Amino acid sequence: MSEAMVQVRNAQKAYVRGRQTVEVLHGLSLDIPRGDFVALMGPSGSGKTTLLNLIGGLDSPTAGEIRVGGQRIDQLAGGPLAEWRARNVGFVFQFYNLMPVLTAERNVELPLLLTRLNGAQRRKSVAVALEVVGLADRARHKPKELSGGQEQRVAIARALVSDPALLICDEPTGDLDRRTADEILGLLQVLNRNHGKTIVMVTHDPKAAEFANRILHLEKGQLLEQATAAA
Repeated sequence: MSEAMVQVRNAQKAYVRGRQTVEVLHGLSLDIPRGDFVALMGPSGSGKTTLLNLIGGLDSPTAGEIRVGGQRIDQLAGGPLAEWRARNVGFVFQFYNLMPVLTAERNVELPLLLTRLNGAQRRKSVAVALEVVGLADRARHKPKELSGGQEQRVAIARALVSDPALLICDEPTGDLDRRTADEILGLLQVLNRNHGKTIVMVTHDPKAAEFANRILHLEKGQLLEQATAAA
């Protein structure tokens, strides 16, 4: 790991609520090397999800710079920002956000409908993504026919299908039991170590954070000490 996948420089983020301005991030700077797996931890309100949203291009800083893969994403907006996200970032959330009327393979295919790939190319990419997460045999199943862990695997396959370099994970195991959570976290480790994905994960769970290469602690919108997770 050498070049930075993510560079955050003096990022500030404030929200206006009525007559009140709430400062969430206070001049935060951070480097995440390409191929790293970072867990963001901290109490509620510490700015974890806000930082994650800035890195994933879901929100923009009030001030400061956000670079991902060398691209100044804080200078993008609207259509160009949406196109950048579709090409470069895969998102995995606590609640799987699957379409209940669609099969696993159709759910995974959704991001590709915004690309210029033809049907055969989309089917091939979907098959590869489902194979990577170990669900090739569940391609025709709908979410209600899957366990929670399998649903999250489908969500991860959907995040992977466009082959993004960066995976953004917001409490990806928060709705799962311990055994299933560990299976999902082990899959994320494989994606990081064997497939070279850079992963930034928010979690409240210290056991989940141990699967990462590094643990970063946020407190009141600022980074505290950095720790290296257990191998």
